[in-house]
Amino acid sequence: MHSALLLAAAHRHSLNPPKTGTKDSRQNFQKMLAECRAGNLDLILTKSISRFARNTVTLLETVRELKDMGVDVYFEEQNIHTMSADGELMLTILASYAQEESLSASENKKWQIRRDFEQGKIGGIVILGYRRTKDGSLEIVPEEAETVKMIFADYLSGMGKRDWKFVSVYADEGVSGCNTAKREGFNRMIKDALDGKIDLIVTKSVSCFARNTVDSLTTVRKLKEKGIEVYFEKENIYTLDSKGELLITIMSSLAQEESRSISENVTWGQRKRFADGKVSLPYKHFLGYKRGEVGLPEIVPEEAEIVRLIYRSFINGMTPYRIAKILTEKGIPTPAGKIKWQSSTIESILTNKKYNGAALLQKKFTVDFLTKKTKINEGEVPQYYVEHSHEAIISPEEFELVQAEFLRRKSLGKQYNSKSIFAARIICGDCGNIYGSKVWHSTSKYRRVIWQCNHKFDGTCQCNTPHLYEDTAKEKFLSACNQLFANRSEVLENCLMMQELLTDCSELDEKWKTVTQEMEIVAELTRKYIMENSMTVQNQEEYNTHYNALMERYEKAKAKAVSLQQKKEERLAKRDLIGGFMSEFAQ
Repeated sequence: MHSALLLAAAHRHSLNPPKTGTKDSRQNFQKMLAECRAGNLDLILTKSISRFARNTVTLLETVRELKDMGVDVYFEEQNIHTMSADGELMLTILASYAQEESLSASENKKWQIRRDFEQGKIGGIVILGYRRTKDGSLEIVPEEAETVKMIFADYLSGMGKRDWKFVSVYADEGVSGCNTAKREGFNRMIKDALDGKIDLIVTKSVSCFARNTVDSLTTVRKLKEKGIEVYFEKENIYTLDSKGELLITIMSSLAQEESRSISENVTWGQRKRFADGKVSLPYKHFLGYKRGEVGLPEIVPEEAEIVRLIYRSFINGMTPYRIAKILTEKGIPTPAGKIKWQSSTIESILTNKKYNGAALLQKKFTVDFLTKKTKINEGEVPQYYVEHSHEAIISPEEFELVQAEFLRRKSLGKQYNSKSIFAARIICGDCGNIYGSKVWHSTSKYRRVIWQCNHKFDGTCQCNTPHLYEDTAKEKFLSACNQLFANRSEVLENCLMMQELLTDCSELDEKWKTVTQEMEIVAELTRKYIMENSMTVQNQEEYNTHYNALMERYEKAKAKAVSLQQKKEERLAKRDLIGGFMSEFAQ
C-alpha cells in the first residue's frame, strides 16, 4: 500500500501528444514513473499497449520495475493486468506487434548488410558458434579446437560460406538462461562481438541464447547496432531480418514462460516436501551428517564429535573466535573442506536447529525466477517447524542452554571475554556494572589478581563496593556451590517456582492476539477504502488524510505486536536458561 494517490491514467497522446512510444523523451511518462517510485501510485490505467510504449524492451523493463514496487498496470483495450500470472506473456506478444508497426527505415539498411554478408561483398567475415547447456554436458568441447573447426567448416560449407572464418565456440555449462549475469561464456562472446571480433553468431535456438525476453532483446539490439547478426538455427531466424525481432520476441516469451512454469513446478514440489516435514541438508557443506539410505540425514560419528566439542567449548566460556582458532590449530577441516575456520562458521553451527534434531523449513524463498533473487521469509509464505525430523547430535537441553548463553553474551556486548570463569559474572551491588580483573604488582613477587567494579574510578559513579582478591572469589564461589548442593531439592523447587512465575507467556499471548486482530481489521478497512477510491471520484486530500490515519493506526499496532513478540522471546530464553541450570544442577 502507498501513502498518497492511488490511480494514474497513462494515455500516451494526452500525456505527450507529439512524442513516440519511446520512454526517455516523454517527460510526463517519466513524471508518472517518478510518482510510482515515490510510492504515490498503486494502479495505472492506460487505453492500450501501443499508447503506453511501442518499444518491447522499454515496456517490459518498465512493467517489471512497477511490479517490483507493487504497482499494477491495466491495459483497457487488451484487458490485461500486469500483476496477473500470464500478464507478461500476453503483454510481450501484443507489444511485439505494436513495435512492428513502428519499424523504421534503418531495418532495411541492416537487412542490406546481411545480404552483403551472404553475397560475399564484405570480406573477412568471422563466425562464432554459441551453445548454452543446462545439464553440464557439451556436444562440442571448446578445448578440442581442431575438431570444433572441422565441424564448423563442414557447417559453413553446407551453407555455402567457404570464405567465412571460424574462431571459437563459447558455452556455459549448467547455467540457467533466465539471467545473463552469471553466464561467463555468453558475456565474453558479447564483449568479443562488440569489440569487432565477430560478424555473425550462430546458436542452436532462442531458448539456448536466453530465456529472459528483456535480456534476449537487449542483447540482440546491441549487436544489431554494431551490424552483428545472430542466426537461430532451430527457428531459422536472422536478427537483421525485418521480421526477426518480432519472431525472437514471441519465441523468447514462450521460452521465458516455459522457465516460469518449470520454476513454479519446482517451487510447488519443494513446498510440498516442506509441508510433509521432509528435511534435506546441504551435505557437502554440513558438518556431522550425511545422506542416509532412505534419504534422511544420518550422523557421521567423527564429525559429530567435532560438533559436540564446539558446543561444549562454548558452554565452558569460549568465544566463537577462540573456538575457531583452536580448530584451525588442530588442523581440523571446516564443513566446506577449508583449512582455516571463521567465527561466523562456529556461530552458524551453534545456532542451527538441525543439530537439535529439528528443522525450520522455508526460512528464505525465491522472489523472482528470472533473477533468482531470494528474500528472508517474514510471513509472505508458510514456514514449517519440524521436531524430531532426524537423529539429534546435540540434546535439546544443551542446545537451548547455548541459545540462552548467546543472548546473555549479546546483552553484555564487548564486556564479555572468556579469559576467566568470573568474567562478566560478578555484578557491582551499587551501580549494577560488571567487575573486571586487575593485576597488582604485576612485576614483583607480590603479584595479585583482584576483581573490582569497572566504573569504580572513572568518575561516572562512586561505588562503595570493595575489591575482591581472586583467591577470595574462588573460595566464596565454592562455599556458595556447597550450600546449594546441600539443599538441592529445595533449590530445585524454588527454581521451578521462579521459572513458572517469571516466564509465563499467557498474558502476552492474549495481548498479541488482540493486536493482530486489530491489524487485520485495519488492513481490511484500508483495502476497502482503496477499492472505493478506485471506483468512485473522491477528494484526494481527504482520501490521503484518511488513508494516512489508517496506515498510522496499522503501524502502531504492528510495532506493538513486534514488541510483544520480543518480550515473549526474552521470557522463553529465560525459561530455557533456568531449565538448563536445573537440568545440570539435578545431575
